[in-house]
Amino acid sequence: MFAIPCAAAALVFSSFAAPVTAVSYSLTDNYVGQSLLDAFSYMAIDDPTHGRVKYVDKATAVANNLTFASNDRAVLRADSTKVLNPAGVGRDSVRLQSNKEFSTGVTVFDIRHMPQGCGTWPAVWTYAEPWPNVGEVDILEGVNDMPYNHATLHTLPGCAMPASGRNMTGVSVQDNCDWTINGNAGCGVEIRNPASYGPPFNAAGGGWYAFERTTAFIKVWFWSRNDASVPAEVRAGSATVNTDSWGTPVAYFGNTLCDIPRFFGNHRIIINLTFCGDWAGSVYGNYPACPGTCVDYVNNNPAAFTEAYFDFGFIKHYD
Repeated sequence: MFAIPCAAAALVFSSFAAPVTAVSYSLTDNYVGQSLLDAFSYMAIDDPTHGRVKYVDKATAVANNLTFASNDRAVLRADSTKVLNPAGVGRDSVRLQSNKEFSTGVTVFDIRHMPQGCGTWPAVWTYAEPWPNVGEVDILEGVNDMPYNHATLHTLPGCAMPASGRNMTGVSVQDNCDWTINGNAGCGVEIRNPASYGPPFNAAGGGWYAFERTTAFIKVWFWSRNDASVPAEVRAGSATVNTDSWGTPVAYFGNTLCDIPRFFGNHRIIINLTFCGDWAGSVYGNYPACPGTCVDYVNNNPAAFTEAYFDFGFIKHYD
């Protein structure tokens, strides 16, 4: 996450341009429908990013239909019915954390719809406590219907990413991953594909995000739903994948100036939706289509959040 969140084995540095042996990964975790929701815990915590949100527990989420599943989908959404008391708690939403920890390997997210709208701050990311001691990887994150997704790393001091020379289609927006500088912006990469985020993502039927983590690099890929370049094994959710066939990633984070095993440990997957707060609230005024103030808008316009939901086809992890 962009602000202080909701969200180490020495390695001999090698050139990020050095060839890496092809690796075939095998499916170890397959979360679809209800099994996806069952694989996560509901984190009814105060929002560390100071959002206008109330993260609810599982019983409340189920009772209010904020999470539900069928055979091939799992939905997580925010309340879109209540006008909020300005002196009361924020808008009901969910923050899920995977029960299992992951380290190296490949994770593929089939996402049919993501939260959109003024004041929204959705994210799919990985981290572990104590933050930021073992790093954070943001795979899908943005605010206020911004035009592009940002993939970002946040770490302790000492990890940086070259601003140039990285084999990726995205654009580096910060090169220092250190959470203590630049307002914890992290070392982000902007995914310059209009379908990578928000309303255009949803209009296309969503798509697939995937990331690969090794001791030498972290890569992120994105394919829109009808993109002809979607690997067949990704579209099908195959039992094995080989990332060498996936083409150039949208984001590449190498070990040239960052010892990946030192700064990144075992992580849990986080899926959450908050409102306003340290990022969405601080830049709300930069979006002319978003009226008034962020908090007032979230308080008084519940119907504006009917599209504030995630719809997952699956999450699959490969080792």
